Parts: sequence; structure tokens; C-alpha cells
Amino acid sequence: MAALASVTVLTLAVSTSADSGHLTTGTTTATGAGPIPPARSAALAPCMISGRTDVQMSEGVPTPAGYSRSTGTVRALTLMIDFSDAPGPGSALDRFREFFPQTREWFRTSSYGRLDYRAETPVNGWLRMPKPFRAYGTERGAPFDPGYRDLVQDIVAAADPRVDFRRYDFLNVLMTPNAGPSALDTVLSVTFAGNTEAPVADGVPVANASFVYSRQDDGSGSYDRTGYRVLPHENGHVFGLPDLYTQEGGGAVGHWDIMSEDWGANNDLLGWHKWKLGWLDATQVGCATAPGTTEYTLTPLARAGGPKLVFVPVSPKTGYAVELRTRAGNDETVCRPGVLIYRVDADIDTGMGPIRVYDSHQDSGGCTRSPNVHAELSDAPFKPGEDFRDPKRGIRIAVAGAGAGASGEYRVLVSRR
Repeated sequence: MAALASVTVLTLAVSTSADSGHLTTGTTTATGAGPIPPARSAALAPCMISGRTDVQMSEGVPTPAGYSRSTGTVRALTLMIDFSDAPGPGSALDRFREFFPQTREWFRTSSYGRLDYRAETPVNGWLRMPKPFRAYGTERGAPFDPGYRDLVQDIVAAADPRVDFRRYDFLNVLMTPNAGPSALDTVLSVTFAGNTEAPVADGVPVANASFVYSRQDDGSGSYDRTGYRVLPHENGHVFGLPDLYTQEGGGAVGHWDIMSEDWGANNDLLGWHKWKLGWLDATQVGCATAPGTTEYTLTPLARAGGPKLVFVPVSPKTGYAVELRTRAGNDETVCRPGVLIYRVDADIDTGMGPIRVYDSHQDSGGCTRSPNVHAELSDAPFKPGEDFRDPKRGIRIAVAGAGAGASGEYRVLVSRR
């Protein structure tokens, strides 16, 4: 699975791992609006964990400056490019339709309508680059210089007569799918996010850009339904979200977040990410800091409204997140609905395991056989009568019961010494 995962490359760093990068802050998007702070209140302050300033794409809140905003209307400049040694097959708009309107609908569903994602294509045909594809020397995990810098500069030069870059929040580059190897061999799809050293177009830096290469077609016959999902994953980086897969694949988070697994059946984002992106109100997040036992109610994450997330801080940098996952909305493969519990660490780099899901049924083999879904964690959620314990810190998270009827609510008891 590690070989199949999309990779994020940020500015100013190189690594031999699947992910590399260091965010430099201070850049705003083309529209002048960067990421917004998550919903906050005095009660939520202890749960707004943060990591060191040198952590690559930290899970801390709020997201630092430099990324695109993730609420309201965002405009994604989407260009289809090809090369003399890899001419685009057929219509460039056919390539566009592999990703839209599916990507827009995915974000609309995940954000409860709070993100109005608009992909715009002012250049409807293939935008031919001045050099052959091989001449750029772009590779998986390559730094921004020199190949990508040359490529972005050539894209800007080719598009600028017909594009006003100031109108857009970020850039999607849909490469002709015959450029580079098959995704089954290596995934070249990459995002540069928060890049203050990016080339400038119309007076604004091209600071947030996602590149999608070959088709993520695993041969299962599902590409027409699921192949677009590489773009929501890459755009997640544009909004400041890290990779949740590791060198070992999706074993840390499984299919519970598209930033972990973006191949195969549809899946959503974790509640922690929805809070980071501004899609949850302060009243929908509980911060469990009080000693003793406190009861919380959770409603399904896929459904708009109601309490969605409980966070149990254990230090200024880490804590446990609790949410209710059901088979609805973007969550297509949930085979054991229940309360998902995971650890968030704001001091761990992207791709190194900043989030880890706890498995309520370890070594069970899971409950799904869907292709490209990490099976072992598919039955991770906790059911009524089951609990998670951290004896060292005196923390217990118990699922007390599930509500009757159509509400689908669960009651959770958080105990702290």
C-alpha cells in the first residue's frame, strides 16, 4: 500500500521516505485569504494542541498561514497539460471529467456544504509544455528544484496569456496520463503546499499546487467511480492536512481518512480534520479535561448537525479523539459502525504517523474484503460495553450505549483521574 499512496512534497526538504518537506509560513492564497482558525471557545483552549515550529504539516490547531482557506467559495484553477513526447490522448476536457464534478461533490459532502469548491478551466485544451516530459526530470519525492520549478514556470508562461492567476486560490495540474509510469509502478502525484518560494504569476506566488499524473486504476473495474479520489487527497494538503499513511502503508489509520488511503472505495476525513478545516462549530466539539467521569453524546460524523467530536488532551501536543462513524455520506466501506478512537500527535511529521487509530478487535482480520481497504482496522470502532484505557494517564473512554430510533446517537463516558 505504501507504493500506491499519493505523496506530498513540500518546499526546502528532501527525504528517502514517502513524504518530505518543511512548511514555511507567511504566504496567503491568491485571493488573500488563508486558512481560518477552527471553531474555538475558552472551553476548547486546552484541546488546541500544537507542535514544534519545524514539524512538517503538523496536526496542531490552528493550521498555520500559507495554505488555502477551506471554507466558503474556493476557486481551483485546473489546467490539463501534455508534452511532445507524451501528447494528451483525446480531449483535455475528458481528463477534467475524470475528476469533476466528483471532487466538488466529495468536498461538499465532507464539509456539510461549508466548502464551495469550484474548479475552473479557462484553458479547455491540452496546454503543451515547451520541453519533453523526460527533460524536466520530475520524480517521486523530488524537491521543488529544479525540475518542478522549471515545470511550474513553463506552465505559468504558457497559461498566463489566458489566465489571471489572481482569481484563484490554488492550482490543479492534471497531467496527461501517459506521462510517466503507471500508478501501479510508482505514484508521482504530488502537492506543493505553503510554498513561499514558488514562481510568481500575475503578482501572486503559485504557492499551493497539486499535480496528478497517471490513473490510479487497480484493475478492479472501479476506476470510473473511485479514480478521482487522488485529487481530494492532494487538495487536502493544499488545505494543510498531512499524509496519514506511513512507509508501511495504511496501517496507522486504515481507510478512516482519505489522507491515509485514497485508492478504492470512498471514505471521509476524520472529525479532527473537519475541525481543523473549519467545518465544525464550537458546540460540536467537546474538550474532556475535567477529572472524574463526564458523559458526552455523539452523532454520526457523516450527518450534518449535532455533536461530532470529543477530544481528550493528554499534553499540550497530544490527545485522544473520539467520534462516531457509520456507513453514510462519503463513508462507503464502514462494516462495523461505532465509536472510533485515535491518538493525535501535533509533534510528528507528515507521513510518520501523526494519527493512530486504536483497534477494538486486534488481530481479527477486520470485517471488509473491499479492494484497497486496510482490512485489519476496518472493525476498529468500539461498540456499547467496550472501552479504551490508558492506565498510565488514568484515562478511560467507554461506549455507554447507542440511542434508539433514527437519531443514531451514541453515549460516551470519559473518565480522568
